[in-house]
Amino acid sequence: MKEVLFNYDELKKEEIDELIIRTKGLIINSNNEITLGYCHKTYQFPGGHLEDNESLEECLLREIKEETGMEIKNYTMKPFEKITHYTKNYRNTDKNRENIIYYYILKTDDKYNNENTHLDEYEKLGNYVVKTIPLDKVEKILIDSIPDNPINQIIVSEMLEVLNEYKRINNK
Repeated sequence: MKEVLFNYDELKKEEIDELIIRTKGLIINSNNEITLGYCHKTYQFPGGHLEDNESLEECLLREIKEETGMEIKNYTMKPFEKITHYTKNYRNTDKNRENIIYYYILKTDDKYNNENTHLDEYEKLGNYVVKTIPLDKVEKILIDSIPDNPINQIIVSEMLEVLNEYKRINNK
């Protein structure tokens, strides 16, 4: 599994105050389309925070169900990349945060179901929707979204890294 560290603030491990672990999934169907969440003018791979006593795979399936309504039954899933972010004074909390995100490839033809989602208030306020985009068009769509929200510079950079690794290991 490829590991990448983003450390723009040049923090040392001993300067980290808190650790957050997340999972995210590249949900790809047999038509070579990818499922993304779109909220607050930002695209994201579906996923979220690991809860107590939950495996990474359980977290990913729960988060996908919450964000897409998909109760995935027929799938293959495997982790392929781990991205770590060190962030100084995370969101003005006076805490330095280590965010670890495990990325999985999840191939399924299950469809998203907006009637079955369980969105949080932030997602509801941001008009969260699920979009299915052809894989060969997603990079341009992400790059074109950078000016829409200041956080997109960081998010799109990470998403492009993950997409490039997916393509590399799948020889696409």
